[in-house]
Amino acid sequence: MLVPPVFRDVIDARRRIAPYIHRTPLRQYPALGRLIGPGTELWVKHENHQVLGSFKPRGGVNLVSQLGPGELSRGLVSASTGNHGQSVAFAGKTFGASVTVVVPEVANPGKLQAMRDLGATIIQHGKIFDESHAYSLQLANDRGMRHVHSANEPMLIAGVGTYSLEIFEDLGDIDALIVPVGAGSGCSGAAIVTDAVSPSTELIAVQAEAAPSVFRSWQGDSLVEAPMATAAEGLATANSYDLPVGILREHVRSFALVSEDEIRAAIVHYLEHARSLVEGAGAASLAAAIKLKDRLAGKRVVVVASGGNLSMAHLREALAG
Repeated sequence: MLVPPVFRDVIDARRRIAPYIHRTPLRQYPALGRLIGPGTELWVKHENHQVLGSFKPRGGVNLVSQLGPGELSRGLVSASTGNHGQSVAFAGKTFGASVTVVVPEVANPGKLQAMRDLGATIIQHGKIFDESHAYSLQLANDRGMRHVHSANEPMLIAGVGTYSLEIFEDLGDIDALIVPVGAGSGCSGAAIVTDAVSPSTELIAVQAEAAPSVFRSWQGDSLVEAPMATAAEGLATANSYDLPVGILREHVRSFALVSEDEIRAAIVHYLEHARSLVEGAGAASLAAAIKLKDRLAGKRVVVVASGGNLSMAHLREALAG
């Protein structure tokens, strides 16, 4: 059974990843705040400005930096819709391990090229992430490689928790922190940090209506498989996983679902009001803030723009909408 990370692990992770990861901006946008309501302070944590355009390398570096020579020499294998795969590829290149990433057949071409540029071997297998994930486990077993799960990894969660630590160091008296949920690593890290340093802050998890597996699992007492049809790659999983779901059940009291139209509208709001390119998964937190505006108006709200790796096709769809 996996042991969840604790706040001390996040502190240790910050020291470990510091040579490779930079502190990202936390910025207030009055125009975005007005979308919520009068007097609202809307702040954006710009993980879309992180190395590789995503929060994920924080976790990948923290995990891979702790692997032994034997694991590194056998190579790493993982499944990803893009950002997690880039993270593992970056960490593997940094610490001297070969990396294989299994991706869905419809993966974002830009993310695929980014992984190849980092030296990863790419295998396209399966129509959705969960099929890619099953094949990556098979490869790990057949080839003796170290499998790097996108969520069921305590040190990955501790690493991505460092962005939430930065938020609370940079800004006090936060009423609500809104975090996107795909497999749940980012929100799990945020939950651990929020409970430790600012328990009065309401942590709101947000998932796509078209991929609600984690939400349904969080609601109940078992892991739930749900239909997956979202265009937001970072949210596109039909299954949930025991480690992050357990953390979310313990620490998160609020969960929102947003539609595809609401995600696309949030992408455009970022472009128009923050001059910032944010991918669908990263825009989900702003979409949730707008959806929950009746109870967030007039408060200090932080939304996490978890990534900026938006394909041209999805950008055109958002602008057309």
